[in-house]
Amino acid sequence: MMPSNTVRSILQGDIQQSLEVHSRLLEACLPALTTAANALAAAYLSGSKALFFGNGGSAADAQHLAAEFLGRYLKERPPMAAVALHANSSAVTAIGNDYGYENVFSRQLQALARPGDVAIGITTSGKSASVTEALNCARKAGLYTVALTGASGAERLQGLADTVIAVPSDETPRIQECHILLGHALCNVVEQAMMAATERN
Repeated sequence: MMPSNTVRSILQGDIQQSLEVHSRLLEACLPALTTAANALAAAYLSGSKALFFGNGGSAADAQHLAAEFLGRYLKERPPMAAVALHANSSAVTAIGNDYGYENVFSRQLQALARPGDVAIGITTSGKSASVTEALNCARKAGLYTVALTGASGAERLQGLADTVIAVPSDETPRIQECHILLGHALCNVVEQAMMAATERN
């Protein structure tokens, strides 16, 4: 067992680092986040959907956010269509085996995406070939594309996504913590926009 003061120091360090990154998040991300939120709300208001994809922890984030749309975020409302592309393990493993792992999301997008949909790729580094290939495929298909990444991924993803939301950090845990916050904020905007539209009708 580690001494209690060592454990406490590690915990304090992690929490302090997270707070410091979160303190820079508004300035770094709000403009791009606003653009993405407006595009996502417009897509849902027109009857379209969101398709999320990522690997590892980013896959977990993609599935988490898709679930918020399909179920509910904060308010009781009708379900909103959303897909986490990694969640079909048979499709992912078959495509990876037959066409290469870099195509596991892009091939699904070719089958499932429709004009007006929004593709949201999550990669902390911006280097994930399966995510960049899917973003490229989505743009060619006419989808609006959003990339959630970290500081070093911002430059790599410029030109691959219509909107790049880059957390001001290069540490994977800190980036992932912020990605969930940013994703929840997007859910909140879309949910409120859908509820407002329902009330008007």
